[in-house]
Amino acid sequence: MIREIKKSDLDGLMKLYTGLHDNPIPEKTAELDLLWESILADKNHHIIVAEVDGKIVSSCVCVIIPNLTHGQRPYAFAENVVTYKEYRKRGLATACLDYAKGIAERENCYKIMLMTGSKEESTLNFYRRAGYNSNDKTAFIQWI
Repeated sequence: MIREIKKSDLDGLMKLYTGLHDNPIPEKTAELDLLWESILADKNHHIIVAEVDGKIVSSCVCVIIPNLTHGQRPYAFAENVVTYKEYRKRGLATACLDYAKGIAERENCYKIMLMTGSKEESTLNFYRRAGYNSNDKTAFIQWI
């Protein structure tokens, strides 16, 4: 099942996120609770998950960004695409990205972008098969 995140999904999502650059599970604090509530309340912040047998096994984030160009149409950014290794090659991440694209279309976005730090050809081909290209733009990043 592909769906948007629910409040009760935080633990499952954080476990999945350990697959992103060895991201540690954060300590449960008031600050984490406030951040989670803020994300859930933000109408432009969408966390999409794939659930199998009650377990979150794949996810991506889609953020809608208001914009003053392109006829004042927003754009979308997809981030934190991750799937447990044992659930890969089942189309789950593609389904999450397709769901994100549907959100972007519904919000009248003129584009959806994503970046990956992976240099693995299999990962790059996955994004190409999902409809993304690496020819139209050049991404730069500055870590802060």
